[in-house]
Amino acid sequence: MRRDALPLLPTDEDNVPEGTLRLRTVWISDLHLGTPGCQAAALLAFLRHVECETLFLVGDIIDGWQLRRHWYWPQAHNDVVQKLLRKARKGTRVIFVPGNHDEFARRYLGHNFGGIDVVEEHIHTTADGRQLWVTHGDLFDGVIQCAKWLAYVGDWAYELTLRINRHFNSLRARLGLPYWSLSKYLKLKVKRAVSYVGDFEAAVAREARERGVHGVVCGHIHHAEMRDIGGILYCNDGDWVESLTALVEHADGRLEILDWAQHLAQRQARPALATPAVLA
Repeated sequence: MRRDALPLLPTDEDNVPEGTLRLRTVWISDLHLGTPGCQAAALLAFLRHVECETLFLVGDIIDGWQLRRHWYWPQAHNDVVQKLLRKARKGTRVIFVPGNHDEFARRYLGHNFGGIDVVEEHIHTTADGRQLWVTHGDLFDGVIQCAKWLAYVGDWAYELTLRINRHFNSLRARLGLPYWSLSKYLKLKVKRAVSYVGDFEAAVAREARERGVHGVVCGHIHHAEMRDIGGILYCNDGDWVESLTALVEHADGRLEILDWAQHLAQRQARPALATPAVLA
């Protein structure tokens, strides 16, 4: 499945898919509300499309790092927060596991705000009996733990890359070309970045094994993945800045990475394929 060719994203109510996808559990992370890079319109459409018993917010939901540098909070970001609160009011269990970008929320562990539980971590049991440890994952990032100043520099560089990417893709859109992610391309091509991702995944899986669970669900590195690592099911739900992915659990316990960008692309292509011939 290609994740480097996102379509132009929806920005209005007309792009909300018909029908509702009913799931047992949904995990999303790295929304980065409060930054221009957050794909809030697509995220809101996704939240309107899915209904679930439990919704996990696996960290970096609000980007406190960026907001401290520059305040950015458009109405679309407020709409996302209101939608999350509305889901909690209507019976969805919403669990928030703070990450490093919204670490301010870690001061409120054990509290409930508007129906949303704030916890440090969580053990989720799937419908088929597997135990999954849910954590944001930043505690297993050596850069975050040992050189936080370097993490801030990296965050600034990432935001700069996204800014350049937005201008670049505006030009591509005018030329009728699909979305192309510069930062994702760099991550996949730079050997050190690939090594960083591998080391992170191995460290998280190792901790899950020591905890005696079947698997782990995390975010943090903006790289959606679901695979076996030494007998541990490693699941990363990706992000809502570029990849637009979520991890979902179906009623029977089956887990799947839902690629919302691909879903939108298929939906946009469907009307053209289904248009009937005009009779004379």
